[in-house]
Amino acid sequence: MRAVVIGAGIGGLAAGVALRRRGWEVTVLERAPALEPVGAGLAVAPNALRVLDALGAGERIRELSGLQGAAGIRRPDGTWITRTDASKAADRYGEPVIVVHRATLVRTLAEQFAPGDLRLGLPADDVDPETGQVVTADGTLTADLVVAADGLHSPVRAKLFPTHPGPVHTGVTSWRIVVPHPGGTLVAAETWGAGKVFGVAVLGDGRVYCYATAPAAEGGRAGDEKAEMLRLFGDWHEPVPSLIAAATEVVRTDIRCLDEPLLRFHIGRVALLGDAAHAMTPNLGQGACQALEDAVVLARHADDLPRYTAERLTRTTEVARASRRVGRMANLSHPLAERLRNAGMSLGGRLGPGLILRQMDPILTWRPPT
Repeated sequence: MRAVVIGAGIGGLAAGVALRRRGWEVTVLERAPALEPVGAGLAVAPNALRVLDALGAGERIRELSGLQGAAGIRRPDGTWITRTDASKAADRYGEPVIVVHRATLVRTLAEQFAPGDLRLGLPADDVDPETGQVVTADGTLTADLVVAADGLHSPVRAKLFPTHPGPVHTGVTSWRIVVPHPGGTLVAAETWGAGKVFGVAVLGDGRVYCYATAPAAEGGRAGDEKAEMLRLFGDWHEPVPSLIAAATEVVRTDIRCLDEPLLRFHIGRVALLGDAAHAMTPNLGQGACQALEDAVVLARHADDLPRYTAERLTRTTEVARASRRVGRMANLSHPLAERLRNAGMSLGGRLGPGLILRQMDPILTWRPPT
């Protein structure tokens, strides 16, 4: 059986690895000429770490450090709204949350392909879902299964579901930076205030990943994005201003998602995966994790795509909606709404350290099909 995967992101590469491990011949097409070390950090939660174990990549990722010590949500003055010890999450789910650079995970998955099976600089120009034909500049490939892992603005999704509205702008933009570790103890946390968020996570390679969000018009840009971050977050508690000041490169991206779920994740021989199927906001850190889940479920049901849709559509829709709710809560800017939110979260933390964790049980306890 032959599969063609369109897109060499995390979801596409994972799908290719999963299919290869089940005996499929796999060709991965990627329009970029090289797998450049672009992007920033991402969280590999316990549900995703179990997938990487199934793909033979878990041990490499475990070599990187997980979240340690205190974690939680703070106010701009540095006081805690709610906090927990990251070890409690590891105890509850049997695995830690590991923060890695996206390029590290992509490289780990890509290393499992022979050079001829991973074809860079070769986009898919057209796809026929009935015949499984994929048209490229180098000729037409015919596959028993075509995996469309071509991202948020998926051309394959647009062709298969022409009436779907596609991704919508959430009214929020994001900034991402990766900087050297400043030394000492660095608390992994998010800070929420006046509709803005700033997050700090320590990578396993001695660097620090920071992300920030704020309300902004679609397509807006500043002449100096680092200066814009300092304008928005420069008076927040340390180490927020110092980490921004250390940045040499700032990536700004408007946050978009698929608010309207697709009716299904397949048509004919084509299956959609990852952001192409269910792009979600980053507030739960589950975008890449759900793409990894997709990959192993698709490989398990590659000869029964309705079963793939049945197992993935409801789950990813629920995760996407939960992430959207957290995003709306984090972006509250009215002072009274902020106070009520913070009071409720603080009370929940005092009622029991496991209360907030329990809300994540449906997501983080998931296990791959055997």
